[in-house]
Amino acid sequence: MGAGEGVQVGDGLAVGPDLVGAAEVATGQALAALGVVPDLVVFFVCPGAGAAAPVEEVEAAGLRVMELAAPGATIGTTAHGVMADGRGVEGEPAVAVWAASLPGTRVRTIFPVAERRPGAGPDGRDAIGVRGLVPPAEDDRVAVLLADPFTFPVSGVLDRLASTNPGFPVIGGLASGPGGPGAGRLFAGGTVHHGGAVGVLLGGTSDARVVVSQGCRPIGPPMVVTRAERNRIAELAGRPAAQRLREIVTALPPEEQQQALTGLHLGVAVDEYAESHDRGDFLVRAVLAVDVGDGAVVAGDVVEIGTTVRFQVRDAAGAAQDLHELLAPVRHTAPVAGALLFSCNGRGAGMFGDADHDVHAVRVGLDPHAGGSGDAAGPRVAGFFAAGEIGPVGPGNHLHAFTASVLVV
Repeated sequence: MGAGEGVQVGDGLAVGPDLVGAAEVATGQALAALGVVPDLVVFFVCPGAGAAAPVEEVEAAGLRVMELAAPGATIGTTAHGVMADGRGVEGEPAVAVWAASLPGTRVRTIFPVAERRPGAGPDGRDAIGVRGLVPPAEDDRVAVLLADPFTFPVSGVLDRLASTNPGFPVIGGLASGPGGPGAGRLFAGGTVHHGGAVGVLLGGTSDARVVVSQGCRPIGPPMVVTRAERNRIAELAGRPAAQRLREIVTALPPEEQQQALTGLHLGVAVDEYAESHDRGDFLVRAVLAVDVGDGAVVAGDVVEIGTTVRFQVRDAAGAAQDLHELLAPVRHTAPVAGALLFSCNGRGAGMFGDADHDVHAVRVGLDPHAGGSGDAAGPRVAGFFAAGEIGPVGPGNHLHAFTASVLVV
């Protein structure tokens, strides 16, 4: 159990082919660690890989968690992997549960519905409207959102929220797991949802804080885009973009040059009017290609002329350092009881060689005295490996990849 300003948090993790049994064990662990009736329960069900559990058993597991967690607000999702109790589990049948008592916090379950409005955008393209999330109440502090990547247009919804409620933070992740469209499940309000999105709004005196670690470290200087067409950047600071990139990579130590070749990204400044652009001031997007013919760098997003950008490298060491540095100021502002963690399914063992890395790093980052699996001391952290992570960078919310988004209470 963790305690900070009266907040209490418990977590539970159970692994095994009997998903309903795992749901009972994990929920029992979380509620027992909490010791009081929860205001909010968030859970994650991993069906396993290969011969995954039948969808009927996945649904039964989710229904069982919601039954045991009543009367608290409860939301959940299927997952490629889950995290709790200081460890991560990928590709095995498992259930992770996070339960919190949040005195003074109002918790409201939401069911956002996206509406596509043909030709309503300023450029004639379809616009996205959304009901159930916009606008939040005046004293709402943050939204936690779980969404199906195949049926819910997350990026459009986040853009819509930015225009109606700028600066309001949304954090969460996209349902993941085996199978394609139609395979994921969301849970809320005691029912199973086959698509769309579910979430909660935290309001009142909630002191929840958000950390978004994009897992990159910058290389080279910030530069202004001086010629570009949509996502093709032709010039940086008046010279061919590919030439600028080559100079930056050549100046790196040999071992870092290889990292740049395999993990190159581009950071796009989220606030052009900032006096300086440091770590956390850039929205990280992939570099899709470098065209040596015309000297262009092709980014994974539209980049406007006049935008400040900075090349970034994604590797395990840089990702670990970024997460550690972003968590440090959070633990120094107020006592921490626990955290929800939404980590990319490309992290874990794929990036760090260890599925435990992110959940352990968040626990230790929030409390340097916290131990690993089975340690009852320290903040209680649970989450899942998502197919995309939601979190604010600068004034807006974005859909990320290879990111760890953290909600700290």
